[in-house]
Amino acid sequence: MADERPLYERDPAAWQAHLAEGNARQPRKRVGVDVLLRNGRGEILLVDPRYKPDWDLPGGMAEANEPPHRTAERELREELGVELTIGPMLVVDWVAPHGPWDDSLMFIFDGGVLPSAEKPRPTDDELNAARFVSLDGARELLRPYVWRRLRHAVDALGDGRPRYLAGP
Repeated sequence: MADERPLYERDPAAWQAHLAEGNARQPRKRVGVDVLLRNGRGEILLVDPRYKPDWDLPGGMAEANEPPHRTAERELREELGVELTIGPMLVVDWVAPHGPWDDSLMFIFDGGVLPSAEKPRPTDDELNAARFVSLDGARELLRPYVWRRLRHAVDALGDGRPRYLAGP
């Protein structure tokens, strides 16, 4: 008589192998993280990356198995020498496939307000510059889809409700 119990009860090792095989075939998503950092005047910190043509919010891509909020903390430390505990998630944006890229999930976390004496400067070769700008100044410097995320992040700061975005 065949054992009718489910595989996870009959053979836990075989069950784990089955899960690992399924995991290996699952699609992967890129995960990117930005941080909304402000100064005492309410200006927003933007960075000028060497590897793309426009200004951006500070942040970067998650490494394998790295939680997004830890990605934010790591990127701030590596690129700007800023050590802080990341605040709440403000925005998650699903980005459709475009150009050579598959779809991705992009997060914005609240980095809070930096003390007025702290002026972040690039600490690695990925950034040309970092500076605080007004919200209107950010609109002029950011690509439209990054501006859209930032605008929703600022709104989320105001009402305490995170935003889920999906495309334009």
